Order: sequence, then C-alpha cells, then structure tokens
Amino acid sequence: MRKYNRRDFVRLCTAALGTSVAPLSLLYSRAAAGDCLIIGASNGFGPLAQAIPLNTYDLGQTGPGDLVGQALLQLPPGFVYTAFSITGQTMSDGTLVPGDHDGMACYPFAFRGYYSEAETLRRRKEGINLPAGRPPPSLLYFLVRNHELSPNENEFGNTLGVVGSEDKKYDPMVNGGGTTTLVVDFKGKLIADFPSLAGTIRNCAGGPTPWNTWISCEEDVRTPATTSSVSVPHGYNFEVPVFNRNMVKAEPLVEMGRFNHEAIAVDPETGYVYETEDRGDGAFYRFVPRVKPEKYGDLQQGGDLYAMVIDPDQFADCDMTPLPVTTSPGGSDLVNTSAGLSSFLGQPLSVGWVKLNNVDPAGDTLRFEAQFFGAAIFDRGEGMWYADGLIYFVCTSGGVSRNGQVWAYDPKRETVTLLVESTSSADLDNADNITVAPDGTLYLCEDASSADVVGVDKLGRLFKFARNNYDNSEFAGACFSPDGCLMFVNQQGPGITYCIFREDGMPIDVPV
Repeated sequence: MRKYNRRDFVRLCTAALGTSVAPLSLLYSRAAAGDCLIIGASNGFGPLAQAIPLNTYDLGQTGPGDLVGQALLQLPPGFVYTAFSITGQTMSDGTLVPGDHDGMACYPFAFRGYYSEAETLRRRKEGINLPAGRPPPSLLYFLVRNHELSPNENEFGNTLGVVGSEDKKYDPMVNGGGTTTLVVDFKGKLIADFPSLAGTIRNCAGGPTPWNTWISCEEDVRTPATTSSVSVPHGYNFEVPVFNRNMVKAEPLVEMGRFNHEAIAVDPETGYVYETEDRGDGAFYRFVPRVKPEKYGDLQQGGDLYAMVIDPDQFADCDMTPLPVTTSPGGSDLVNTSAGLSSFLGQPLSVGWVKLNNVDPAGDTLRFEAQFFGAAIFDRGEGMWYADGLIYFVCTSGGVSRNGQVWAYDPKRETVTLLVESTSSADLDNADNITVAPDGTLYLCEDASSADVVGVDKLGRLFKFARNNYDNSEFAGACFSPDGCLMFVNQQGPGITYCIFREDGMPIDVPV
C-alpha cells in the first residue's frame, strides 16, 4: 500500500474520485495520516458470469412464472447456487410463500448431530478442511426471513401476505408482512418452510440474537388515527423463536421504541440491542434491557432507550476539517453525518448517549426528541450486523453523492467510525442490508436497479460477489452458515431465496 505525506493526502481528501474506503485492518492502528483514506478495488473471487441454479427443474411453477433454465444470478468462477421458497410456491403448511423477501439470518441446527466422524474424515481426505475456530457444518440450517409487505399488497395475484390465525396475528385487520421460517440442508435443498409471524407491516432488515431468536422490525408507523386499514399502532419490533415449528403470538416490544424501524444488532457481552431508523434524518438507538436477555421473552421485561450523540468538537486527523454541526431544536450542537465526513474516513469519533423518555409516541416523532437533546443524524440507517466486538451499520443515502455509507460502532471504546462512503454508483449503489462473513469480509446488499452483492475485504477494497440477472430488484438478507461455506441471500422483486456455495465445498473466504 502506498504511503502519502500530509500534503499528498490533503489533496486526496479534496479532489479524489471514486469510492472512499478505510482499511478495516487499520481501524485502530493507522500508521500515518495517509492511512485514513484508501481508494481501491479488488477482483475478489473473479469476474461474474451468468449461472443457472442447480435445482432449475424445481422452478417451473412460481409466482413470477416458469423459471426453469433461467440464469437468475451472475457469480464468480467456481460458485454454484440453488433457488427455493419462491413467491407463490406452496409452503409446508399449505399456504403460499409471501413476497418481498427481505432481512434474514441463518441458525445451525444439529439434527442427528454434526457430520459423523467417517464423513468428516472423508471430507478431509478430499481436502475440504475448515479454518481453525470454525464450527463443524450442521446437517440442517434454519432461516428466519422477513417480508416487506404492506397491507393487502398484491404479489403475483396473492394479497394475503403472511397467513396466520387471528389469535396469533399482531393486527387482525392486516394481511401483510411478517416472517417465514425455512429449514435447509447443507447442500442448499429446502426441507420445509412455514409462516412464523403475522399481522405486521413492512418487516425489513431485522436481526438475530445470541439466544436463538430473530427480531423482526416494522418499517411502518401507521395507527388507527392515521388510517382505517389498521386496528392497532404499528412501528414496533417483534421477537420470533427460531426453532419453533408453530407461529408465534406476535407481541410488540414497545419499550424498544415506536419508529420507522429497519434493523437491530445485539452485543452479546451486554445484551444491549442497537437499532437503525430508515429516515433521512434518523437516529441511531441503543436499548438497554432491564435484565440481560438469555432466552425468548426476556426482552418483554422492557428497558431504557437511548440515542447516539457524536461529540461535535472533533476534527479530522488528516486535514483538521471540523465535523458538520448544526443547532438542535433544544439549542445544543448536533452532528449531521449525511455529508461532509470524507476527511474522517477511518477515524474513530467519540460518542455518548442521551436517554429518551417518550419511546411510544402517538406520532412519528421519536427522532425529534432524540435530536432535541443533541443526537446525531444518520441518513437512512438500514442494515446492521454484529461481529468481533463491533456493530456494523449502513446508511443507504449517506454521503455527498447519496450513494451510501458503512459505519462501525465500538461499544468498548465508545466510538463510531466511517468505513465506506460511496461516491460512485458503479462501485457501491445504495447499500442496504449488511452481513459479516466468518472470514471478516463485509457483504453489502444493494438497494438499486441491477443490484449487486458487494464485498469489502480486510484492506477496505470493494469487489462484486453476485449480481441480479433476473430483474432490477434489490438483494436483501445476506447471511452465512457459521462455517462460512454457505451464503444465503434474498432477491426481493420475484421473492427468491438463494443458497450460494463453492463447487469444491470450501469456505467462502476472500483470497488474500
């Protein structure tokens, strides 16, 4: 990596073209001022090419139509995939697969135990070894999947959404979003799928917990006072037990706040739950549970909600640029991260937290209370993921060009760091969902026409991993099996879930 002196770097800060990325490996060990801005790309796993799913002959009858023989994805050499649980297909309980597949997470299920000793030995003889520290493969994986459906939304002729009994649905009036649970084997074959949460609206990114549940988030704040299509207020989070074969009774996690939710991530050390808000002037929230959650239902005991405040009296190490600061309605300074942060790329910024009082407001006003007390503004906070002590989150419209940002919050250091700011839609076009692979690579799902799954390696280099070859809809819900051998991801438009893996069975680790 070339080193720049301060004069060279200031010129880069003011005149560089292309997407700006901070090397993840240098986040807290930058050797020189020049290390806080790197511009570059990587070939990743190689050029993308059209590929037909391995199970293409199973795809004849779907909501989008006959998909047999169609190349739905573009992938690098040596990668293959299966496609399953597609909108309009019949699920295990007899209902139809709902549309608008969105956030998702993968949970290993050791049905009949892990691979037998003989099978493990056979794989080793074939050269298929897992990196040190990776768990062994599971025979089955459970996926919990969100559906970003509005009430009575028509998906290829189906307006029922996620189907559930009235005693289990959150809002009996709503035929819309929720979650479905999928059971998939280690070869990417669907074993079962069924509804697991119903009566909610526009369930977006969500997030997994360490105690084997899924938090599904409503990106909708309708109330009976604003529309006749609902019977109760919306805008809440809901918890879904992963290994439950029956639909859960939907209970809102009210004290986590009522707002335009997108995603959550949990710090396993503290049990604190972090939340993003999909608004152009959104806040970044932290929910501190009353008791440290260890099982399904513990979050129902409530807790306190806070919003992040970025210390406004900070300057860029590289050129002494000040943070973009505005005056809050309460008279205090607050940082607006929407633009003007390129000089701070890779520089940890000190943060604090302000406690919120009216967490269940009648209107969509929670962020205004946060900003009154100086909470920072984030431009469309969306996907979020915990990995290795950091909370990664995406601002889909952040940055000068509004192509998106990626941030990392460090709970131990109480800092937040801008990792990526896209200045070119060709490099990264409105990242939405995010996940972190077992090898530490970030994967971003683009919410854009002709969407890609874009990787960010440990040197901060961007590369294309997968491309939508079917239509112009977004990717969502990317997640990995714990051994790193399988990536699951959704394509929202046709409503398809994919399992992507290497032909040689090795983990999906980015070449160094």
